[in-house]
Amino acid sequence: MNYAIIAAGEGSRLAKEGFKLPKPMVSLYGEMLIDRLIGIFMRNNAQRIKIIINEESETLESHLTELSRTFPIDIIKKSTPSSLHSVYELLRTDPELDSVCLTTTDTVFKEEEFSEFIAYFQENSSIDGLMAVTSFIDDESPLYVTVNEQNEITAFTDQNVTQTPFVSGGIYCLKKNAIAVVDKAVKNGTSRMRNFQRQLLENGVRLEAYPFSKIVDVDHVSDIRTAELFLSPENAY
Repeated sequence: MNYAIIAAGEGSRLAKEGFKLPKPMVSLYGEMLIDRLIGIFMRNNAQRIKIIINEESETLESHLTELSRTFPIDIIKKSTPSSLHSVYELLRTDPELDSVCLTTTDTVFKEEEFSEFIAYFQENSSIDGLMAVTSFIDDESPLYVTVNEQNEITAFTDQNVTQTPFVSGGIYCLKKNAIAVVDKAVKNGTSRMRNFQRQLLENGVRLEAYPFSKIVDVDHVSDIRTAELFLSPENAY
């Protein structure tokens, strides 16, 4: 399985609240977000892990360079105007790529659920993309995901106009038909992942939602404690 991590953001909200390192270096129980993702990916049969960082992340680059001596990590260093442009840079280095799991660096989820998510994606040949969704909403600007009875995605909306229980979890598994839309979207001037996801539907790409019990985004210092509580042994299931 090929994996990719979007780690090119500036983490401006965390910086304003006093956290001075790049967001991927936030620690949960002593483990950095970026290290946690790499470990989970390796335990889920990672062939390659592509990571994009911005051009000001020297500390993060040094850390990842050291890790790349042990793990199959490819580092792409480029500041981009949006998350979609980061995805474009991640994928353009491998034009023959036929499937990938992408995630933002600040997604915190249960590893057991992620493993089931990956297995479902690999076993289901009838879909072009599988999107993680959750009914846990703790985001300043959530993207609502509307599904039908078969969990096929029918709409992505900024407002909950369909009374859906789901929002996007920031984890995206894409096959070749969906990957091809990345290049088209960027060349058409599309920015942001949510607009790309809408374009996938417009292009007839078959997407399915996969519900996670909870996914926590670490955008603020207070989210660190929320994420740690979520991962604590007391909350294991």
